[in-house]
Amino acid sequence: MTGRAARTVKAGNQASAGELLELVRSGRATTRGALQQATGLSRATVGQRLDRLFRAGWLREGAGGPVDSPLGGRPSITLEFDDEHAVVLAADLDTRHARAAVVTLTGDVLAEHAGLLVIDEGPEAVLGELGRWFAELLEKSGRGAEAVCGIGLAVPGPVDIDTGRVVQPPIMPGWDGYDIRGRLGRAFAEHTGLGPGSRVPVLVDNDANLMAYGEQRAGYPDCSAFALVKVSTGIGAGMVVGGAIYRGIDGGAGDIGHIRVGADALCRCGSYGCLAAVASGGAVARRLAEAGVRAASGSDVRDLLTAGHPEAAALAREAGRQVGDVLATVVTLLNPGVLMIAGDLAGTPFLTGVRELLYQRALPRSTAHLDVVTSRLGERAGLVGAGALVVEYLYAPERVEERLAALGV
Repeated sequence: MTGRAARTVKAGNQASAGELLELVRSGRATTRGALQQATGLSRATVGQRLDRLFRAGWLREGAGGPVDSPLGGRPSITLEFDDEHAVVLAADLDTRHARAAVVTLTGDVLAEHAGLLVIDEGPEAVLGELGRWFAELLEKSGRGAEAVCGIGLAVPGPVDIDTGRVVQPPIMPGWDGYDIRGRLGRAFAEHTGLGPGSRVPVLVDNDANLMAYGEQRAGYPDCSAFALVKVSTGIGAGMVVGGAIYRGIDGGAGDIGHIRVGADALCRCGSYGCLAAVASGGAVARRLAEAGVRAASGSDVRDLLTAGHPEAAALAREAGRQVGDVLATVVTLLNPGVLMIAGDLAGTPFLTGVRELLYQRALPRSTAHLDVVTSRLGERAGLVGAGALVVEYLYAPERVEERLAALGV
């Protein structure tokens, strides 16, 4: 498998069209003969089920593959997932900025926009503006609203994955329990002219989760335990285990920014001593402001670090040491193969501080095969992850069957 949790394909006549599509998408079986061998289906049954996928526009024939028989003969025609039949809309919200894009089904960005969008203004205004961005991006990409198969949204707070609602988010005032899916779906329909009757699936997840998902699939598909820590205005972690996002029982996994570290600083969650209160981009910005340096958020700290500001670098390294101390426990518990540092503070000073404390405090066995790295996808990681979340949801075998039936094929 390439980054997805392995799914069991039923043998015999139980293997569905959706499971055949999964075999093709994963690369495990990409010819008719290989599909017969993997499923035990007859040639005629494979042909019938593939025909449904062709009629839906989800499969296409590629170039001829190698000749399997030593006696020669015609090369096998390969099958490919057709990533041009639809697009996904993806957005990644931070506390003061957002990024949105039109993404192909295989993760390529067709059109993108980033701009100021303050999450404190509340879900009604923010999601309404996102709907406008989406309409403009579709026009820019040359794709119509009818080509959109789903919308993925990354938010900086814990999410109940079943409802798509954030649950007691410390840095998202006014969003607790709000119907994000419904509002974003309506905003998309209003701004694209699809009308209130349109039903485009909207999936919502935590930003660190989706960044981890995007980064793991794009750069570390064979890593079975992958962890990403996002350090921006707040601090959060995302984990991909066995190819799937690990969320815990109600979406609270990875909320390491609110682990108590013994300091007296007041956190935005209302508690004292949280890691985010002393080591996040927001905390570093506050300390810089107290020293007379203009900084109000993690993005301001990032700009100062890029410019080589010495005091910002010193504080970022100190913050990295504090986060590294916590990550020693995370690494010992999870034993990941890759630990990725991402977000506004993810530069050399912060990473140096993380490594200093992590390798000092963690057991040698926990770090012997650990790679501590920085982001490969950069600011697009959340977008790529949000797009992948939608695709994996819509093209899961059981959902493929429902969608084919709805299409009448």
